Amino acid sequence: MSPTSETAHGGRRLVIVESPAKAKTIKGYLGPGYVVEASVGHIRDLPNGAAEVPEKYTGEVRRLGVDVEHDFQPIYVVNADKRAQVRKLKELLAESDELYLATDEDREGEAIAWHLQEVLKPKVPVHRMVFHEITKDAIRAAVANPRELNTRMVDAQETRRILDRLYGYEVSPVLWKKVMRGLSAGRVQSVATRLVVERERERIAFRSAEYWDLTGTFSTGRAGDASDPSSLVARLNSVDGRRVAQGRDFGPDGRLKSDQVLHLDEVNARALAVALENASFSVRSVESKPYRRSPYAPFRTTTLQQEASRKLGFGAKSTMQVAQKLYENGFITYMRTDSTTLSDTAVSAARAQVTQLYGASYLPDKPRTYAGKVKNAQEAHEAIRPSGDRFRTPAETGLTGDQFKLYELIWKRTVASQMKDAVGNSVTVKIGGRSSDGRDAEFSASGKTITFHGFMKAYVEGADDPNAELDDRERRLPQVAEGDALSAEELSVDGHATKPPARYTEASLVKELEEREIGRPSTYASIIGTILDRGYVFKKGTALVPSFLSFAVVNLLETHFGRLVDYDFTAKMEDDLDRIAQGEAQAVPWLRRFYFGEGDDHSAGVASGAGNGDGDHLGGLKELVTDLGAIDAREISSFPVGDGIMLRVGRYGPYVERGDKDEEGHQRADVPEDLAPDELTVEYAEELLAKPSGDFELGADPETGHQIVAKDGRYGPYVTEILPDGTPKTGKNAVKPRTASLFKSMSLDTVTLADALKLMSLPRVVGTDAEGVEITAQNGRYGPYLKKGTDSRSLENEDQLFNITLEEALAIYAQPKQRGRAAAKPPLKELGTDPVSERPVVVKDGRFGPYVTDGETNATLRTDDSVETITPERGYELLAEKRAKGPAKKTAKKAAKKAPAKKAPAKKATTAKKAAAKTTTAKTAAKKTTAKKTAAKSSAASAKSDE
Repeated sequence: MSPTSETAHGGRRLVIVESPAKAKTIKGYLGPGYVVEASVGHIRDLPNGAAEVPEKYTGEVRRLGVDVEHDFQPIYVVNADKRAQVRKLKELLAESDELYLATDEDREGEAIAWHLQEVLKPKVPVHRMVFHEITKDAIRAAVANPRELNTRMVDAQETRRILDRLYGYEVSPVLWKKVMRGLSAGRVQSVATRLVVERERERIAFRSAEYWDLTGTFSTGRAGDASDPSSLVARLNSVDGRRVAQGRDFGPDGRLKSDQVLHLDEVNARALAVALENASFSVRSVESKPYRRSPYAPFRTTTLQQEASRKLGFGAKSTMQVAQKLYENGFITYMRTDSTTLSDTAVSAARAQVTQLYGASYLPDKPRTYAGKVKNAQEAHEAIRPSGDRFRTPAETGLTGDQFKLYELIWKRTVASQMKDAVGNSVTVKIGGRSSDGRDAEFSASGKTITFHGFMKAYVEGADDPNAELDDRERRLPQVAEGDALSAEELSVDGHATKPPARYTEASLVKELEEREIGRPSTYASIIGTILDRGYVFKKGTALVPSFLSFAVVNLLETHFGRLVDYDFTAKMEDDLDRIAQGEAQAVPWLRRFYFGEGDDHSAGVASGAGNGDGDHLGGLKELVTDLGAIDAREISSFPVGDGIMLRVGRYGPYVERGDKDEEGHQRADVPEDLAPDELTVEYAEELLAKPSGDFELGADPETGHQIVAKDGRYGPYVTEILPDGTPKTGKNAVKPRTASLFKSMSLDTVTLADALKLMSLPRVVGTDAEGVEITAQNGRYGPYLKKGTDSRSLENEDQLFNITLEEALAIYAQPKQRGRAAAKPPLKELGTDPVSERPVVVKDGRFGPYVTDGETNATLRTDDSVETITPERGYELLAEKRAKGPAKKTAKKAAKKAPAKKAPAKKATTAKKAAAKTTTAKTAAKKTTAKKTAAKSSAASAKSDE
């Protein structure tokens, strides 16, 4: 029965989906009688902090949001930013006769549907409506064929959520205490970080080896053409039957793996080339084999991310954002899937398009099927493909930009998957000759010809290695036979050096995680986003480079929480979670073993081997995080560079150090934040230590006689005075040295004593207003500004600090105050109306980079976001995440803002500096509070972005 005929008998049906964009599309397909509304993601989750936990809960429950003493019962609360939406949904439900829960068809979507049912408490019939594509036929079929909620899927999601909460909330505080505030740990993110760190360790330990060989250009002596060239290029393969060493023959230590190969150095290679100059060469063998290549399976989540990275330069997160948009607008099927299966409808559509676009000769006799390759795939979804029973070509979609590029990639891959194999021939030719000193040299050349391109007419897969040869690359060799004479037109001597293992890219890290069966494909994009956002990893081009901070974090976890970042153990946890999802294991006993460490032959204890079957007591997570005394914070954050130099990861960043700070000759120098760890050699560390410490003596202040120096500090270059010995530095009579930051136009090597004295004269009293309130000109961390009581106004340039008049200052204060510097600038982009606040959303340029705002809530763009590519939905998502953190508490930061108002107007510079010092202290406290909250919340994100 169609939706239209169902509603002809009266009644109103409420359909709840996850996103506003999806709601808009589906509403157009269902017509009158149906109200389609979005939940805007999760409406309920574990609390983000103790303040959100109901008062009846105490102790560990308030901290964890999970009652570990009572069967790990989760405490769910409605997200602060979703309360208005929940009220709206309840109002709509009160006016409805039926409820359709139409969230995504995966485990996460099933959990969202369950939470909706639990919170809304419907008194009308409830139906679970599922679909894998948003087309009119699919949506109407889903309405006509609802099912019940799958509680097993809900339980599986809940178990993962609890596990990740326990992991994050117990281990992250250890990182705060021993490494740095604001860090986080996670079941998959920590393992992913370890993979990147281990690859960098391999690069650091790597020793390059040099090897040489010969390349010859050999001619047949006849005229050639494109199909039968007259010459071929071959590389020296062996000398006197002994294979010549290539890069693969050397280990990471730069030594040969076997002495059975011949290692040519430059001298011997050049000598051999000279000896072969007049040699006679002939074809010793020609080996021809048939070549056949089958098409690649249709896309699943991870292979789409990998190919979009290789071919389009998209990050995993960007790929999923664009794919989400394509799905919600009805262009592709659901993009979170482990399956490579195509429905009969899709196979028919693909085969029809093959015939239409390429001809019947490219269509195999039978449809192709692809077996699943993912162990314990989450659900048996379809592969990612164009939606509908007739695929739209890219030109027919009307799409542009990134959406067009990604749709085209999916369309090509899907069509190609139903085409014939590519066939051809591969040929290996061996050429021999004897040198003037009697040595036998054999060269080898390989070729490939494709006689029928088959699926390659539509699509060829990319490669992670930029130097790799793609499948459709042909190398034609001359048609030669054994015994044919050849002449050497040129013999070149080539030197090579082995290279360290390549760093991971997003694509190759996704591939590695999947091959190790760690995590789930649907979460990989968010995992990579997390380790980038946390500062554990940064990008150089497409390469993922670990920060020095990540070395300290991984070192701590490996040393004291080894099992938590053990690859096999993490993969086994994934198996255990899948067993729970399949009803083969119980969640509560498993969680109890993981957390408390009770012995069992299938124990999930973390202190010993996973599932070792010996029945011994295995230490649980709680036991590991209780005794932190054995963790030496300095030791786990220190790494030897060589020659007595240590790299240390400090609270304010990495630095190199030689000797103890209390000893004579102690040296220390900051390390650039963007330096790749494998680039920190002893030589480079020596250069850093040899640089001036930043202390440049400028001379003595004529008034005080104090020496004035310029320094390079944590927040940039500055000048300060050296107080005489005996000056009290603490207590009631403490004297603080005058200090001032250099202007942006100044540098340490050019600043003068006069400049320094002028800078240290700030803040400058400009005058007083009509009410007697003093106005001062000050230079702050974010630039020059005026200050009158608690009212600050930015100045256009630093010179105004010294020349602005009282009249000009009063004129500035006469203008309405703007909210920050960016407020006066036009928005960088307009995104539309936020579905929650119903306010216009724009992108602006702020002090810390671009951000989205609806005028009430601001959210900074993340690493993978950009002004050019951000979509309205992504903007709404960022704002929703920010709102979920709740309103800012009255912390030290607000106290800092109020502090100056309690003081009398400054009469001289020292008074203003004392107030500024108090403000700085309060701001530091506020930052610590924020860092703690941020780190605590990092483990409380949804399962799609957790782990």
